[in-house]
Amino acid sequence: MGRLFGTDGVRGVANADLTAEMALGLSVAAAHVLAEAGTFEGHRPTAVVGRDPRASGEFLEAAVVAGLASAGVDVLRVGVLPTPAVAHLTGALGADLGVMLSASHNAMPDNGIKFFARGGHKLADELEGRIEAVYDAHRHGEPWQRPTGAGVGRVRDYEAGFETYVTHLLSVLPNRLDGLKIVLDEAHGAAAGVSPEAFSRAGATLVTIGAEPDGLNINDGCGSTHLDLLKAAVLEHGADLGIAHDGDADRCLAVDHTGEEVDGDQILAVLALAMRERSALSADTVVATVMSNLGFKLAMEQAGIRLVQTAVGDRYVLEEMKEHGYALGGEQSGHVIILDHATTGDGTLTGLLLAARVAETGRALRELASVMDRLPQVLVNVPDVDRSRVGTSADLAAAVGEAERELGQTGRVLLRPSGTEPLVRVMVEAADIDQARTVAGRLADAVKSALG
Repeated sequence: MGRLFGTDGVRGVANADLTAEMALGLSVAAAHVLAEAGTFEGHRPTAVVGRDPRASGEFLEAAVVAGLASAGVDVLRVGVLPTPAVAHLTGALGADLGVMLSASHNAMPDNGIKFFARGGHKLADELEGRIEAVYDAHRHGEPWQRPTGAGVGRVRDYEAGFETYVTHLLSVLPNRLDGLKIVLDEAHGAAAGVSPEAFSRAGATLVTIGAEPDGLNINDGCGSTHLDLLKAAVLEHGADLGIAHDGDADRCLAVDHTGEEVDGDQILAVLALAMRERSALSADTVVATVMSNLGFKLAMEQAGIRLVQTAVGDRYVLEEMKEHGYALGGEQSGHVIILDHATTGDGTLTGLLLAARVAETGRALRELASVMDRLPQVLVNVPDVDRSRVGTSADLAAAVGEAERELGQTGRVLLRPSGTEPLVRVMVEAADIDQARTVAGRLADAVKSALG
């Protein structure tokens, strides 16, 4: 069996790759692994289970709940809430395990399972590997001790989760949002309820789009991966800014009052300066990935803020932050982690803090984001190739070397296999957008030729 866990849990087409049987089996395996690790020792274990609005989440939630309860774990079912809400509730309620059913920004047919450890942190790679091994053993007939009678898990709905999470978000805000007009694009996803509620209570005047999930329309032409609707709505309503989430609301991208995109690097830059001003930026350091724009690095250097870079994936950003006690980190895609207040990327929290900075300074988001100049960056996704050979293909290495020589000191190249989708990502950064497009196109062709 190939590795099931990617950089963000287990994902696949629901009911094809990710079946009810797999969801049940992984949940049983997770319960057993955590029990063996001593997580449940001395008390009756509890898990928090949430999901995004995808139709497939309904049967996958049932499977996960059945698996956990059959393994003796009590379940608090919180319903449709963002991934960071499930992480927060796992910690706030003292649960031993959290489970989120979502495929984040992926299209509706996909779904995924993400496990959180006690405290709301993502499971370590070693534990995920152990869960896979136990799941595979059970799948091939290895028996396991099944509790009976009073030993089976009990299941109940925890309806207070919504209010608990919104209250937490509002408690973090340094100032109110009164006077701001904001457009929210909820991607017909998990934040369609909590995000407008939080922004409204914080004092903002709202226009909300993409907030009518029906189980089928999640991420469909809206949200952080499709910003055109948000840009148009900001201009139409004369808003001060727009905020876009993805399907599980662990991301935030923004649009300024002119309709221009403000990406994750720019959001990180704005928040880093704000946090340093409040003496909340530990070690005057921000953590980002190797995908961050070179302009972000230069802006942080100019501001006297140290930048630490990691492999792509918010889990690696989080690991670096936890290891060294850094307070702020994130990705260009809009995963922003404020570790003093969240254990994972939180799109609603990020959007609230970004809007709070606009309200506090009285400066337009466009002006705040201009602290950095984005170098032209082109990203090409190359599907239907053997992503496992990205680091071993001699032909591909030669093509990359040629591209790097052409770009010199004014740009860079990054090739990496996606951790969540079956494709290879080609990123090229250059001083000139036409050059970046030309080099990226040539490298994409090289990927197809070498790995196809």
